[in-house]
Amino acid sequence: MNPLERPPVAVIELPGSKSHTNRALLCAALADGESVLDRVLIADDTEAMLGVIGSLGVGVDRRPGGTVVIDGSAPHGPRSDGLSGGAASNGPLDSPEHVSRQIVDVRTRQSGTTSRFVLPVLATLAGHFRLDGDPQLRSRPFGPQLDALRQLGAAIEGSGLPLLIDGHVLSGGKIKIEGSTSSQFLSGLLLAAPLMSGPLSIEVDGHLVSKPYVALTIDTMARFGQHVEVVGDFQRFECRPGRYQAAEFSIEPDASAASYFFAAAAITGGTVRINGLDSSTVQGDLAFTRVLEQMGATVETGPGWTSLAGTGELRGTSVDMSDISDTAQTLAVVASFASTPTEMTGIGFIRRKETDRIAATVAELNRRGIEATATDDGLIVYPGVARPGVVQTYDDHRMAMSFALLGLVHDGIEIAGPRCVNKTFPTYFTVLEQLRSNPPA
Repeated sequence: MNPLERPPVAVIELPGSKSHTNRALLCAALADGESVLDRVLIADDTEAMLGVIGSLGVGVDRRPGGTVVIDGSAPHGPRSDGLSGGAASNGPLDSPEHVSRQIVDVRTRQSGTTSRFVLPVLATLAGHFRLDGDPQLRSRPFGPQLDALRQLGAAIEGSGLPLLIDGHVLSGGKIKIEGSTSSQFLSGLLLAAPLMSGPLSIEVDGHLVSKPYVALTIDTMARFGQHVEVVGDFQRFECRPGRYQAAEFSIEPDASAASYFFAAAAITGGTVRINGLDSSTVQGDLAFTRVLEQMGATVETGPGWTSLAGTGELRGTSVDMSDISDTAQTLAVVASFASTPTEMTGIGFIRRKETDRIAATVAELNRRGIEATATDDGLIVYPGVARPGVVQTYDDHRMAMSFALLGLVHDGIEIAGPRCVNKTFPTYFTVLEQLRSNPPA
């Protein structure tokens, strides 16, 4: 890609949030009635969720303009012949009448959110399931969630994908779950809690990472009529059994995706406005704009929009990124343009994402001539000028999207395997090109 000829002044329309989409799709699949979701993100991770709920017999009607209608009251459950899709009989998804000795294959591609949300749901449905994903997903941890489910009496064979699940209605109870690896484990248990026959109390053992994503789970559940009581600072969660109710609403633009365009403004001295995101969002990654503000950018927000302007000067910072870890690689690239070093802490757990994101980020910055070092729970990035060359992405969409920003300023930056962005943002590079020609904000 070629550097920008001038600082951008752009208004960017982003696709729907992956995190919001996958939570809403699953709640809609479990709900009584027909739910209508607008601005649904269509990408590999959300296709994984759509495939899963379709394999359980849930009605999925895709309509123009990103609208998806989910019929949670349609016939559900594994087919009596064991094939994915279709239904054996009428009734709710968790009805005992759907029990079949045939094992239903449930595949989640590379989607960690889909697999960790669906696993607890399958464990409490009546049926026999084999949960699996692509090789990259098989290497990711599931231990804390499996331990919690087995405390509840779930019948699951295996310590990681593939998993064999002998589903039956769980009775609820009191459990502990380790919180420092992934908030997705907790979110999956919360999403499944209404399906249980009794109340579920979940205590977090240790520090919970990515709290805003748990808040997003709770908010989405509430939109479908199920409420979670939060005790303390996200230390305990109380859930009661009940039925999800159908809902209609629009998916917010993806705040994680917005980080790349706010970063682009910060490093080029331009201005980028994102429509559809403001201070009312439940998505925690909008807080990335406050980190850029600490470094010298200017942030404005109004009803339905947020704008960030680069000032031409960036200074380093020290910041705990544990709540906004998906923006860590983006900040690492921005940090190379600062006048002093930047230290990120609280993100040791991202070593177990699509790749070891700390090691990969440090390696690719160093290969491009920018000094960076890993620490126990993060990394330090020093100011530097990127030299030309190919950035390896390790099949990680966030490596590709964040390091592409170097090419907006420096000559000769190429991205290996750019199609990995299809996981969450298939049109990323097309939208990035809009920084060259978008009308003023």
